[in-house]
Amino acid sequence: MKIHIDIDCFFVSCARIQDPSLEHKPVAIGGRSDTKIFNTEAKNQTVNLQNSGSFVPTFYKAYEAKDDDLDAFKDADGRVRGILTTSSYEARAYGIKTAMSIKEALTLCPQLIIKAPNMSMYQKLSHELHEFLSSKIPLIEQASIDEFYGDLSGWVKDEDVEHFIDNLRHEIKHATQLPVSIGAAHTRYIAKLATSEAKPFGCKTIFEHQFDSFVNPIAVEKFAGIGRSMQAKLHSAQIHTLGELRARRGTLESWGPYAKELYKRVSGLSDTPIQTKHKRKSIGISRTFDPIYKREELRRRVHVLARHLSFAILKLQVIPTVYHLSISYEMKQKSHKNISLCEVFTEKKFDSLCLRLFNEADIHRRLCVIRLSINCSSFTRDSKKELSLIGFEEEQKMKQLTDSSQKLREKYGIDTLKWGSEL
Repeated sequence: MKIHIDIDCFFVSCARIQDPSLEHKPVAIGGRSDTKIFNTEAKNQTVNLQNSGSFVPTFYKAYEAKDDDLDAFKDADGRVRGILTTSSYEARAYGIKTAMSIKEALTLCPQLIIKAPNMSMYQKLSHELHEFLSSKIPLIEQASIDEFYGDLSGWVKDEDVEHFIDNLRHEIKHATQLPVSIGAAHTRYIAKLATSEAKPFGCKTIFEHQFDSFVNPIAVEKFAGIGRSMQAKLHSAQIHTLGELRARRGTLESWGPYAKELYKRVSGLSDTPIQTKHKRKSIGISRTFDPIYKREELRRRVHVLARHLSFAILKLQVIPTVYHLSISYEMKQKSHKNISLCEVFTEKKFDSLCLRLFNEADIHRRLCVIRLSINCSSFTRDSKKELSLIGFEEEQKMKQLTDSSQKLREKYGIDTLKWGSEL
């Protein structure tokens, strides 16, 4: 059987380990784009290349500990900004949800305790749990910072799985203080569905004879992989439950390969092997900020984002071949530009490329910009593209300079060396 392990309200659980007085209280963790990277005095930016997941940034700067963490989400004018990345079950009882604005959440629950995120702590505890699980189960896959899959086939008999995962959740709580919920089934997709029904701090095993009675009544939106557009499509076809979806195989298969695979996953006919190691296929950086009209300032911010992203790319030791930049404006307007390029990666070339993509993508120049995003993908190790040899010798000289800069930044921080255009 496959099992799915999910840490209950992970960020809140971490805060409670640090401060036990938060137990049984409505608590939420705030999140806000760290625009401090654009400040000339910004220091100690950290890069995370190991874990991913919702609201887990690649680049972050830990907030300083404060008696009142709400201060971390106030701007210069004293306005409360930001959204919630997670909340405790006590807070959810008031209607508080993930991605809700902090301001709205405080309206629903004035006594809500807002804590600033502590990414360093989340990474540490996630790693400790991974190590613990690896000592208990032969095959463990870390799907995100707070989510794991395991394969018990040949390790635990099916009839013993229920007892095994019940013991496992208590062992995890004792070893790491983290409350987890665990689901077990013959495929990872149904195991994940079982976990969602087991929360909080519970476990649920779905045997083959229980499959229909468990899966069929569940609403389609609860199945991982069914996004908003697919939900709308299913609802328009009068498909509201997973049982109704399974009864309409012909309809699903007529919608194309994705819907066909979705039918197989819901029906327990498709599964994916446990992967102990994941290869990162892309990396990006984005920031949302107050509206900015001045293009000179926006170009300066492109330089800053490019420098940070260059640091991560060099740390990953990959060469991207597809570069993408997108701009979000006021009035809900958007624009983007991408380019394919297969050459030696250097920081200077990447910086110039990002600036060029921005100038080409900026088609609404009368509007203020509220978000910039840069993404790099299709690494040469996966795309099998060959590097261009044009100007190769000159590029090798720039590569040496890039490598030297990288060593300095890894030792003293990302802000140790900056482009003059950033200042």
